[in-house]
Order: sequence, then C-alpha cells, then structure tokens
Amino acid sequence: FVVSDRKMKTYPAIGFFLFFVISYGSSENSSTPQGCGLDLLPQYVYLCDLDAIWGIVLEAVAGAGVLTTLLLMLILLVRLPFIKDKEKKSPLGMHFLFLFGTLGLFGLTFAFIIQEDEMVCSTRRFLWGVIFALCFSCLLAQAWRLRRLVRHGKSPSGWQLAGAAVCPALVQVIIATEWLLLTIVRDSKRACSYEPMDFVMASIYVMFLMVFTTGFSFFTLCGKFKKWKKNGVCLIITLFFSILIWVAWMTMYLFGNAELHRRDKWSDPTLAIALVSSGWVFVIFHAIPEVHCTILPSQQENTPNYFDTTQPRMRETAFEEDIQLPRSYMENKAFSMDEHNAALRTAGFRNGSLGSRPSAPFRSNVYQPTEMAVVLNGGTIPTAPPSYTGRHLW
Repeated sequence: FVVSDRKMKTYPAIGFFLFFVISYGSSENSSTPQGCGLDLLPQYVYLCDLDAIWGIVLEAVAGAGVLTTLLLMLILLVRLPFIKDKEKKSPLGMHFLFLFGTLGLFGLTFAFIIQEDEMVCSTRRFLWGVIFALCFSCLLAQAWRLRRLVRHGKSPSGWQLAGAAVCPALVQVIIATEWLLLTIVRDSKRACSYEPMDFVMASIYVMFLMVFTTGFSFFTLCGKFKKWKKNGVCLIITLFFSILIWVAWMTMYLFGNAELHRRDKWSDPTLAIALVSSGWVFVIFHAIPEVHCTILPSQQENTPNYFDTTQPRMRETAFEEDIQLPRSYMENKAFSMDEHNAALRTAGFRNGSLGSRPSAPFRSNVYQPTEMAVVLNGGTIPTAPPSYTGRHLW
C-alpha cells in the first residue's frame, strides 16, 4: 500500500511539470513570428517571418542573383588564360567592376529587409548611390568602348576603360560622404531621420549618369563594323529597363506609399524591390551577353560564309574571260596551230577539206599544254613529258 501511494503522488507532479512546459512554449510561440526561431533577434524577423512573405521572397531572389553573379565572375576567371583577342581581353577589368557592383546591389537588398538602426541606415544611405554610380559608370565605359569598336574596329586599353569606370563613381562617393557628414555630424541628427525627398535628391548624380549613358549608347549603332552593334543593342535595352525601374520606385517612394497610407510599411520593400530588379536587369541584358561574347572564339570581320545563301553567286562566264593566260603561252599556242596546219598540208589535206581525223601517233608528235594545266602550274607553261619524242615547240 505504501508503494501505491507514492505512485499516485508522482503522477500529478509529472503532469503539472508537462503542463508548465507546454504553457511556456505556447507563450514564447505567441511572441515569436511564425517560421523564426526562439533565439532570433527582432531586427532580423523579416528574413524568416511567414506572415510578412515579402522579405522571404526578396531574400530568395537576391540570393539567386548573388550566386549567378559569382558564377559569371568564376567563368571569366577560368577562361581568362584562353582569351587571346585584344579587343575582348582589354575590357575584362571593366567587366569585373560591373559584376562587383551588381553583386553589391544584391547584397544591399538584405540591408533593406532587416529592420533599421543607426548602422543599417548609414549603410543604406552611403552604398545606395555609390553602387549604382559604379554600375552606370561601367555602362558608360562600355558605350565608349563600343563606339570605338564600331567606328574604328579598335578598343581602348584596359587601363583606360577601368579608369573611365572608376572616376565617375568617385563623384558619388564624395556626394554621399558629404550628405552623411552634414546631417549626422554637423546637425547631430540620427542616421534614420531623413525624408524620402532627401534620399532621392542625394541620387541626382546617379540619374544624370544614367540618362547621359543612355543618350551616348545610341552612337554605338553607327559604324562600319557591324558585329559589335549587337552589344550596343543589349546596352540600350539594359539602360531602358533601368530608367523604367527608377521612375517606378521613385514614384512609389515619394507619392504612392503616402497616398495609400503605407509609407512606414512599404518604404523598405519598395527600395529592396528596386535593388533586386536593377540587379537582374544588369545580369540578364548586359552581364550574360558580354561574358558569352568574351568567351566565344573571335571571327574575322570579312570572312566569307560559304553556307550563307544570301551572298551573291559567282558569274558563270567563259573560262578565257576571267583568267588571263600568259603571253608566252598565247604565242606558243598560235605557233603550234600554224605548224599543225602545215603538217596537214604536207600529209595531203587542204584547208577547208573534210578529211578524216589524223591518227593518234600524228597528234602525239606535238605537246600542247591545256588551259587547265597552265592554271594548275601557277601560270607557267609545263615542260613536255619524257614520253614525247617529237619536235617540241620550246
């Protein structure tokens, strides 16, 4: 009886302990977003919150962009020793800078998914314009390169292209640094306390660079070297979609979110979508075609394509009209005809008679080279073979 009493007292204690654990876990799950762990900091909630699905979607798309950009950089590194054409090897430094800037766009997307603090806001304000300026500077250098290739068939050197890509981007570095110093250090404001219009005004130089590059890229379609015009078309398409993305995000960021009373909730998703969209436009319409063009073997500009049915066919004329035979052969040919007629008269045939054809031994006395033999011998008259014992003409 004593043992049974102890068991009866133990079961309620175990049940109470299980009830306490379950109730504690339910209270924790009620405060933790669905899909996130218990020890996750509140700053990174949007990276895993299933209720706010926009963060997970943008995170996946940005991660795919990072992997694609790294793969393109790896392909260029592997194929670098096999690229011999100077016109394709000189812009490799510029291509790596552009891929690095595109990688920065995808990486900066995560800064707009997580919740803002002083460090995150400073990173957003500084890198937004700098990374976009680097990308559009590389596109401007690409437009200059294609302009030279289309007109003259020669590309600027690698150092010139790299300098043309870096120097315009340094202007935006100065602008972003001054903006942070004036608002945070001088005015003693928080890094996150800025108006949407201030954020857009700090990117005016990037907009100017984008519009100027778009206008200059149309000159890549004017020139005599047509094989580089396809690259110019890809460049124009890239800049066109970039302008559309910038018009869309600025409209929503400045006016659309405020009209829909979603300014506080939709500002970060708007900027994150603009970053991901621009990055994929750069990858699809510029990076992939340029990498493909770089690793392909070079072709000559005027190499004839014998399988192209659109090319004009050769004239079908007489053999003597297109090939100029040597003068010595024409004289020997006339001499051999005179001697042949004299031999016929000696044998009893007259001019204009319809006598029988001379026999093979008589014709073999004189060696007469044919026109094809002269062409195959390089325009010189071949010597008579040893089997001919008759009188030779030379």
